[in-house]
Amino acid sequence: MNYFILTYVIYLLVSIALTVWVARVLFKNGRIFLVDIFHGNNELADSVNKLLVVGFYLINIGYMSLALKEYSAIGSMQVVVEVLSYKVGWIILILGGMHFLNLVIFFKLRNRAKRETAFNINV
Repeated sequence: MNYFILTYVIYLLVSIALTVWVARVLFKNGRIFLVDIFHGNNELADSVNKLLVVGFYLINIGYMSLALKEYSAIGSMQVVVEVLSYKVGWIILILGGMHFLNLVIFFKLRNRAKRETAFNINV
């Protein structure tokens, strides 16, 4: 079997599986923050949550596509594992970075929403 094809197939399967798993976790658990941020407006929270997941998929699948091409020779299973560890490692770092970026944004929006609520109560 061609080592390039093997590398590409494994890379895509692992990367897509990781992306789908992280997106589902973010979608499920991010909803709670969005409902709080939007003061119980479930419809708006769900809509924003879906838009965030679409953007998440677009960025990650776009990067996966750009990173798919391998320019060095892949002549053995050892090189397959090394190339995969490098490529999948980058995907994991990007997914982790996007996860923490989402958390930071959610917390900032939540804090701002709480300040606005407190301000409206005091006025």
